[in-house]
Amino acid sequence: MQKKSVTVLAPAKLNLSLDVVGTLPNGYHDLDMVMQTIDLYEKITLRRSMDLRLTLPGSFVPANDKNTAVKAALAFFHYTGLLAGVDMTIYKRVPVRAGMAGGSADAAGVLVGLNELYDARLSMSELCAIGAGIGADVPFALLGGTCRVRGVGDLMKALPPCPDCCFVVAMPSVGVSTPEAFARYDTMGSPVHPDCEAQEQAVRAGDLQAVCAAAGNALEYCSGAKETPALCAVLRENGALTAQMTGSGAAVFGVFAGEGPARAALAALKRSCRQVYLCRPTRGGPRVTVRRPLKA
Repeated sequence: MQKKSVTVLAPAKLNLSLDVVGTLPNGYHDLDMVMQTIDLYEKITLRRSMDLRLTLPGSFVPANDKNTAVKAALAFFHYTGLLAGVDMTIYKRVPVRAGMAGGSADAAGVLVGLNELYDARLSMSELCAIGAGIGADVPFALLGGTCRVRGVGDLMKALPPCPDCCFVVAMPSVGVSTPEAFARYDTMGSPVHPDCEAQEQAVRAGDLQAVCAAAGNALEYCSGAKETPALCAVLRENGALTAQMTGSGAAVFGVFAGEGPARAALAALKRSCRQVYLCRPTRGGPRVTVRRPLKA
């Protein structure tokens, strides 16, 4: 039965580790990372249409052709050859300029949703190939879970689920530009280079302490996010096993073995941050939660 609309939940991500290991021939930075999706979701509703339209209720993110959701829809229709359109409504919950891949989650959610809405039956490999042309984090946003990711985000290795834990995520008052963060890295370098291989092995062993011991972010030192040290200090003071920036910033997170300390950290951070979240790891990427059929 043809569907009139679908609703998709697309998860944000955290970098349990991020290292810059070199420069690729094309000039991009060669990265080594362990990435994790969390249960903080963008909610995406897609409705059949002959036009292409994007609405972002309550968000200041521009709904123009530079938006990743629009790029994803155009790429999907180009790949499939479908002469169709879509009316997209995205309720954004993931902070912007945070290093949490909210834009990539939107693109991934649109691809998964359109695949379902139009019964295109594209494989995950095909969706990832389309996603790679939209943004570096989109293939991971599609796959989700726990992954070792290398290169510019194009080399992914799925790992066993992250050991059970809680994340407390705090978004500072000012975001970070990804290009500017990498430009500062090129100038300043970093004293932090996490052991991503050790972290992968710790994930495989289910050892949360070792996962945290191997954590780190090579971009944190040069991100320019002035609130990072204070936020990380609050997380550690309340029992975080580790605390660091995610992606190119500016959001920071702490890893907690139990919910009690995590909730204490959440309460402490709410005194100074408007956007604070208690999250858990998830095991997959975007998922369709609602399907509405066309009426006969």
